[in-house]
Amino acid sequence: MPVHGSGFTLYLQRFNGALIQTGKPPKRGYLAGAGSHRYSDALSRSVWLEHPLRNLTPVIFIISVMFVLLSIFMTLPVIFLTGSGAPNADAFAKSAGIVCGIGILGIVTTYRQSRDLKPRYMFVLTVSSWFIIALLSALPFYLSDDGISAADAFFEGSSGITTTGATVFTGLDTMDRDLLLWRSILQWIGGIGIIGMFVAVLPFLRVGGMRLFATESSEWTDKALPRMKTLSRGLLIVYLFFSVLAVLTYWLSGMTLFDAFNHGLTSIATGGFSTSDLSMGKFSDLILMEATLFMIIGSVPFFLFVREMHGQHGVLFRDQQVRLLLLILILVPLLLTLYRWLVSPVPFDPLHNYVSTLFNVTSVVTTTGYASEDYSAWGPLAFVLFFFLMFIGGCSGSTAGGMKIFRFQLSMIILREQLMRLLHPRAVLTRNYNGRAVSDEIISSMIAYTFIFLLCLFLITVALAALQLDFVTSLSGALTSLTNVGPGLGDIIGPAGNFSSLPDTAKWVLAVGMLMGRLEILSVVIVFSPAFWRS
Repeated sequence: MPVHGSGFTLYLQRFNGALIQTGKPPKRGYLAGAGSHRYSDALSRSVWLEHPLRNLTPVIFIISVMFVLLSIFMTLPVIFLTGSGAPNADAFAKSAGIVCGIGILGIVTTYRQSRDLKPRYMFVLTVSSWFIIALLSALPFYLSDDGISAADAFFEGSSGITTTGATVFTGLDTMDRDLLLWRSILQWIGGIGIIGMFVAVLPFLRVGGMRLFATESSEWTDKALPRMKTLSRGLLIVYLFFSVLAVLTYWLSGMTLFDAFNHGLTSIATGGFSTSDLSMGKFSDLILMEATLFMIIGSVPFFLFVREMHGQHGVLFRDQQVRLLLLILILVPLLLTLYRWLVSPVPFDPLHNYVSTLFNVTSVVTTTGYASEDYSAWGPLAFVLFFFLMFIGGCSGSTAGGMKIFRFQLSMIILREQLMRLLHPRAVLTRNYNGRAVSDEIISSMIAYTFIFLLCLFLITVALAALQLDFVTSLSGALTSLTNVGPGLGDIIGPAGNFSSLPDTAKWVLAVGMLMGRLEILSVVIVFSPAFWRS
């Protein structure tokens, strides 16, 4: 039976009305008399299949805007190095043109479409934006005159944007300055990006650590921060302030302006990219102490700085995450320095070695990835300690990676609760963290994250071992990628080495691991699950 004219138009109107009201396609036989079941079923299927695609329109628009911003950042290395030489200016110009062109095309295509982003599609936005930006940020490396392969370019781009700090480049002291600067800019972008994601997006998706602190941005008084807009502006101001402070401090302490700028960006971002193969070992103990301070600042929840700025004095040191972080960074370097002093076969300088130990422990715990010397050669105890320190990470809502300190604290709360239940089966127990009740939902999220983290650690380790890498390299490589630490352990990817000698397949695997670890893994798993797209 043919369907045409105003009758068909009416059918579509009534169909769409039912779709909007119920969120589901009409059942078979709906709108009797509007046409045969054959036409009704075919139209239902076609419209319903297009519905998820319509929800992706705001995702495409937002990512396109990100592309335009990324293209602007791509011009900065050439602009900053005007007069001193930017040998890869052509590569940056081409990269910026490609990325900007894609962004403008996406904006034009979706400009007049609905921008109502459903909460569940924030998963798609978060995961797709980080993976695509990591891919596009590799363009300047790939198009440069240095002959960098696609695997190396993507690895370096992923390491930069996720603030991991693992590198495949050697000869950094003589490397093109524009590429060095682009690496540092990438880490700085990734640092502020991850803060924004943890504070603004992940709490509402019920994944990530900031779910525990979601009330911080919704229940503050008018004297504090009543709106997310105010919080976002405050975070940016704080991030810029500490970045400028780090650059100036390094410069005044003896670094060249170029080195100070690069290390200032990567210190606050807890990224770890350096301008020298010696990393921070090139500089004095004074600079190491300054870098330690800035790494700690980068691993502290930035929204606490914003609250301090708005008159809520003392909230920084009352936070349980911050207190435990500082306790670890006080006790572990002291004990490790004492151990090194006792077993050292050569004359030992306590002050110099304490500074070195404090710096390297802070670098690993905060997942920055700097190194001042090969700490894996400090003995078996140091080797084992640094391996387990890789798991910790900084605080939630900071630029640091890792499992995050709050998860270990919640685990202790659960352990204490379980012990109390064994001793007092009828007792009514409450869970409190930072003065707030901890719901079963948060506990379940933490357990799920821990399981999927260990599972991914196992799978990546096995994948690397299948590529003929030794056990230490496979395990520490998988761990450092998921926790975004940077250097691994062992002779190949340890603090004295890098990832350049690994097979290309291993580099791709580790790059994906960096991105998954940065996105808290669960959000990636959800997007790639068939149930997400069926629901």
